[in-house]
Amino acid sequence: MTQAVPARQPRTRTRNRRGEGGRLREEIIVAAAALLDETGDQHAVTLRSVARRAGIATPSIYPHFPDQPAIMLAVVRREFAGLERRLASVVQEAGDNPRRRLLAVCGTYLDFAEQHPQRYRTMFGGLWTPTLGDNSLSETDLTLLGAQSMLILVEALGACAAAGMTTSDDVPADATALWVGLHGLAHQRIVSPSYPWPKDISERVILSLARLEAA
Repeated sequence: MTQAVPARQPRTRTRNRRGEGGRLREEIIVAAAALLDETGDQHAVTLRSVARRAGIATPSIYPHFPDQPAIMLAVVRREFAGLERRLASVVQEAGDNPRRRLLAVCGTYLDFAEQHPQRYRTMFGGLWTPTLGDNSLSETDLTLLGAQSMLILVEALGACAAAGMTTSDDVPADATALWVGLHGLAHQRIVSPSYPWPKDISERVILSLARLEAA
């Protein structure tokens, strides 16, 4: 059951200068994401609640978003973009060792889900499912959501295969299996926090599904 969240007083907001409409759009998305974090309920993200959180009048939303589903879709797109940036960053930081890069990508993915559980569930349909045709959303749009993150995972596993660090003989298929395992673990840890998860459960999932050779 969703816990009641104390009402927040609307914050005082400085009016945007001419040409800064993009800033207001971003503030609306940030406000919606914050409400989602606090409530874990997409129904709590209404035009009125978002406007109140952003410190604006509800009609100020309409030049940027026609309705609540459009705001939710913008939140999902923003979070996928943020996840992709984090994964790309750890690939650079991990250096030239393919095994280290793959483990860093997988660990960062799981960390993202743990740090932003409600956003993560929303990204993958756990709290909100977009409807094709709404807000010009096509099946291609849905396919592209998260595509770059998946490509980063495929490339990381492929580098391990090229270096002889994994027994994978079908990198795209094994990367998909690895993602399914990561997603399953991330989701279950969110919805079953009291389960006595083994301390090394992440390593067990990653090493097994990536078919990594012993270090």
